[in-house]
Amino acid sequence: MHYFRYLGKELCCEEVPVAALVKKYGTPLYIYSQRTLTEHFEKLDRALGSLDHLICFAMKSNSNQAVLRTLGALGGGFDIVSEGELRRAIAAGADPGKCVFAGVGKTEAEIAFALEQGVYSFNVESEPELQRINKVAGRLKKIAPVAVRVNPNVDAHTHAKITTGTYANKFGIAFEEIEGVYARGAKLKHIRLRGLQMHIGSQLTSVAPFEEAVTKVIPLVQRLKARHALEFFSIGGGLGIVYDPALQSSSPAFWKSTAGKQILTPAIYATRLLPLLQPLGLRILLEPGRFISGNAGILVTRIEYVKQTGRKNFLIVDAAMNDLIRPAFYDAFHEIIPVRKQAGRRISSDVVGPICESGDFFAKDRPLPKVGEGDYLALLSAGAYGFAMASNYNTRSLAAEVLVNGKKSALVRARQPVEEIWAGETIAPWQK
Repeated sequence: MHYFRYLGKELCCEEVPVAALVKKYGTPLYIYSQRTLTEHFEKLDRALGSLDHLICFAMKSNSNQAVLRTLGALGGGFDIVSEGELRRAIAAGADPGKCVFAGVGKTEAEIAFALEQGVYSFNVESEPELQRINKVAGRLKKIAPVAVRVNPNVDAHTHAKITTGTYANKFGIAFEEIEGVYARGAKLKHIRLRGLQMHIGSQLTSVAPFEEAVTKVIPLVQRLKARHALEFFSIGGGLGIVYDPALQSSSPAFWKSTAGKQILTPAIYATRLLPLLQPLGLRILLEPGRFISGNAGILVTRIEYVKQTGRKNFLIVDAAMNDLIRPAFYDAFHEIIPVRKQAGRRISSDVVGPICESGDFFAKDRPLPKVGEGDYLALLSAGAYGFAMASNYNTRSLAAEVLVNGKKSALVRARQPVEEIWAGETIAPWQK
């Protein structure tokens, strides 16, 4: 569910016409719906009911401070993967005591900063990292709260670049080795074994892999709780969203594929997992990102040229793979619709950007309404891993970002001045 819809012929974000935002701020332009962010967070929160839980938004999916402020105000915490993300979260008003620090390559400086800020826990990815955290905490005369990340060797059956829960991945410690790691960790003077963490992958649209992983890990959690007085169990994130509208029904209760098969929703997720988790008597942490922010954002782009060859109809737009890399990187699908609704027949089109790469595309052979130069297209479901993965490739400025709340809108990131891209560069002394 999201709040991007046509009112008459005009695409609107909540109650604000997208065309008005484009006229004011230009393109490429990211637009976020605060109502969508709020509803997705609250649906998941309500589904977990009376279970003691903390939802830590995976801010790598969308780190705009206005987005973070929205979720923090709802009581959410944050899943961070760098010192920069922690600093950004704090700048947005986040409580470090609700932040969990993940990632396989934490530096000593990052660990020290996180300890000084009082993060809730470190998600430890290896035994050398555990030793490093103990060393840094000792130097600072602190006790570091940690949760070792267990790799349950469960295949999430998602894209190869976003699966994380098998032994072929770089994440976590093998299931069979965890108890030994905790036994050795318990002897470290500056470590507090606060919990256990796992995360098997991203964009999961079935509850079965979650259920399989949780079922496998629960006996381990029970043993570790008895031996080390654990306080929480983090089951990670990974809840998927519907990118293709052909898979989404009009019912708010669940989504159905064209074959009528149910796919993942907070209600289904909770119904299957809560009976497994409640008897543990532990706080449960979740680290969703895409589920909350994915369908809360769009990328708007202007058609610069319509190029027809003997075999193709190309819509060349002003957004590019540096603005939204998911189609190029993951072969990801994003629904594309005109900002002004068009009637009539559809034309098979390739939507491509201006970058000199064949991979710079948003859609290939997509049936789209007949549009022309100067028209605007909206790429839906761009609120996760859109701007957050943007770059300055081809010396292109980062896009502007806008947040909408009902009838109100605000620029929450100005378009990057092109001169800023090389502002940190200098000419070598011998070149002057």
